[in-house]
Amino acid sequence: MNHRPFILARPITLLALLAMPVILASCNLSRGGEADLSDSDSGSSAPRTAPGQGHVDSANAALSAGDRELALSEFTRAIAVNPNLTTAHLGVADIYREQQDYPKAESSYRRAAQIEPRNFDAQYYHGLMLHLLDRVTEAVQAYLRALAVQPNSFEANLNLSSAYYQLSENNQALVYGKRAVELDPRSGPARFTLGNINAELGRHADAVKEYQQAAELMDLTPGLLMNLAKSLGQTGRYTEMRNALLELLKKEESAGGHERLGFAAFQLGKFDEALASFNRSLTLEPDYYPALNGLGVIYLNQWITGAQSDPALKRRGIDALRRSLQIKRDQPFILDLLTKYGR
Repeated sequence: MNHRPFILARPITLLALLAMPVILASCNLSRGGEADLSDSDSGSSAPRTAPGQGHVDSANAALSAGDRELALSEFTRAIAVNPNLTTAHLGVADIYREQQDYPKAESSYRRAAQIEPRNFDAQYYHGLMLHLLDRVTEAVQAYLRALAVQPNSFEANLNLSSAYYQLSENNQALVYGKRAVELDPRSGPARFTLGNINAELGRHADAVKEYQQAAELMDLTPGLLMNLAKSLGQTGRYTEMRNALLELLKKEESAGGHERLGFAAFQLGKFDEALASFNRSLTLEPDYYPALNGLGVIYLNQWITGAQSDPALKRRGIDALRRSLQIKRDQPFILDLLTKYGR
């Protein structure tokens, strides 16, 4: 499966993240490295305001008024006064994240995480920025640091499973994918991601269960329907596979969708439907070699079952398979068919 699993921001999907309002930095003087604590002039034990905190307060007021430019300027001034003020670095990072300037956001979250390693937001969002920048190996390490602070974070568990999946480390992905589902059994994205991981591990019966539950919890997207159909096919449930693909093609036509429908129809003995589906696939994408393979196999099958009385069927089959090999040479099964019947 090549579908990329969901990446979650707390607590929403990536698509929602791109439109979300900035998250205000909290002013918590108990965070490590933020305040220079000393007794006040009155001799009380109350700590003085951390250097730069006034600029953070001004930045938060600007955010409340919708002035991101002024807020960014105030957070930057706070950092100039106190380079170890975590809330200021987080404030800068949140603004850059909202603006989808992920390299700058990553740099600011990284600095906040260095100043305060036990700050979950700093570690988690640093991982998220690395993930969005396709620095997946580094994202894994950041998510692990976040989970060391909050082991029961649904978002960090799910994103970590997605990152491991992208790295093809599917046994590790399975551990965190299961944990995410345990933490939020009603999450469609978590079920979908766990389905993808199970499919990659060849556990298609388990994948089907997760996809079916995901279908009850989220929109029936083309990606979900296609992955469900593929795993249904792997378990021999061709009627259900065909139904899923018919639903998929109502939403979105694709060469892959029609080719898989042709495969399901062939397995069900619906050869005319299979031929029509393979041809439609090639109309959409003339060099889609799996559809050429489908045509070739059907024509050869018809030639063989017809007592080899129609040489035109054999010729069509061989031509389709040869064209497929011209597009993709590394197909041992197709090469074997040509060796056997291509003379």
